Amino acid sequence: MKKVKVLVITAIAALTLSACGTTQTVPITGRTHRISSTYDDQQILSLSTQEYQKFMKTAKKSTNASQTAMVQRVGSRLANAVVKFLNNNGYSEDVKNYNWEFNLIQDKEANAWCMPGGKIVVYEGLLPYTQNETCLAIVLGHEIAHAVAKHSAELLTKQQNQSTLIGLGSSVVGAIAGDANVGKITGELASGYAQFRNLKYSRQNELEADHLGLIFAAMAGYDPQQAIPFWQRMGQKSGSGSSDIFSTHPSDIKRIKALQSEMAEAMTYYKSATVTKKTSTKKTPAKKSTKKR
Repeated sequence: MKKVKVLVITAIAALTLSACGTTQTVPITGRTHRISSTYDDQQILSLSTQEYQKFMKTAKKSTNASQTAMVQRVGSRLANAVVKFLNNNGYSEDVKNYNWEFNLIQDKEANAWCMPGGKIVVYEGLLPYTQNETCLAIVLGHEIAHAVAKHSAELLTKQQNQSTLIGLGSSVVGAIAGDANVGKITGELASGYAQFRNLKYSRQNELEADHLGLIFAAMAGYDPQQAIPFWQRMGQKSGSGSSDIFSTHPSDIKRIKALQSEMAEAMTYYKSATVTKKTSTKKTPAKKSTKKR
């Protein structure tokens, strides 16, 4: 029993340590999540930069100049709108961590991804589905959202806490049962369940990135309503059904339904952006000359 008490005390101490970190609020959605001090911004940025550089050393950049320019043009427009929003809404410290870069890569896969810190890669195979700059903005807004919401650090924190709990829990169970194998089996079962739960967390983060990305595209002056036909095209490509329980991503049907429910909110940002654009581009009448002739 003494051994069990020691393990319980150790578990409490470990849980206290695993809880250390900061509670952060995701812009727009207002959702709060906790990021472990192990995965602070500098740690995450350092790791992501290393991985990004490794990828870019082997990847082949697109030779299509017009498509490359489009990706960079749309990406820069989105990044500027997002940075302006974050600076104006209390997230200026986070803005310091972004070093935006947008690359188009020779790859037939319909995919895009973003590293923490703003390194975004688009595969050429995605462009037949985006078809235009507006739908490309929907995708890039989604990828930017992952960085802004710090989804990578959030998932790593969850995995760290799960690992701590499983390790200590299996030790306690094994000590109580007086059989290390019982503890091992318990740990394996718990690990499998944790992996299954993480699929749900991943799907939730994808839906949040869809939501934020829709707003970001609208902020930059891109019509968010184009997100629906884009995801319909992606759904036709994947042929996925409504069940996504064993997937890291939500089904296209669920994505479209969620986007439709968020469209009214996105349209307010879009209307504001278009009004601002019209106002800024409106020519100021020339002043009449007061010079005497």
